[in-house]
Amino acid sequence: MVSRSEMKALEDEAEAKGTSKFTLMENAGRKIAEVLEEKYELKDKRILVVCYHGNNGGDGFVAARYLAEKAEVEVLFLGDETKFKPEAEDNFKKIEENVLIQFIGLDYVHFDDYDVIIDAMLGTGIEGALKPAILSTIEGINESKAFKISVDVPTGLNPDTGEINDIAVNADLIITFHDLKDGLKDLKEKTVVVDIGIPNDI
Repeated sequence: MVSRSEMKALEDEAEAKGTSKFTLMENAGRKIAEVLEEKYELKDKRILVVCYHGNNGGDGFVAARYLAEKAEVEVLFLGDETKFKPEAEDNFKKIEENVLIQFIGLDYVHFDDYDVIIDAMLGTGIEGALKPAILSTIEGINESKAFKISVDVPTGLNPDTGEINDIAVNADLIITFHDLKDGLKDLKEKTVVVDIGIPNDI
């Protein structure tokens, strides 16, 4: 298992050895799509990918691009475009230009309209209290009948301790990267760990 800080150090070291964060994000998003396709029949299904402006959202943008080739995909973006890091911004622009992907606003979304909802909001990037838009979105996701997937760590759950301060996404499946996060210890039965290209020898 790894902590949030250990995971960041691994990503930085991988980049220093030639595996860019662009590559890691591309691999993460592709793996999300692959795992979902293995576990769920996507034909004629509606998928909602919920993203924020951090790199967890960037992983979601990549997943949306791959999944749009298999199903009807909409993206609910709750973040601030001015706060993107380069990797997330690049992948946001790619799906903005993708005619297979529709964006939907929070005021217009009905979470029960979807077969699958992917939580790509905060992941390990949680800091302090959740913003009202994220709180209400988590409530909507949890009340939905959709199959719920969280990227890396369910939004609202502390990646190091597993504690939940307010509320967290009640995921049916968690797809986490490289190694199980410390805070997922009690959720490992519904967690899949995928390789995103971080060498095992660092």
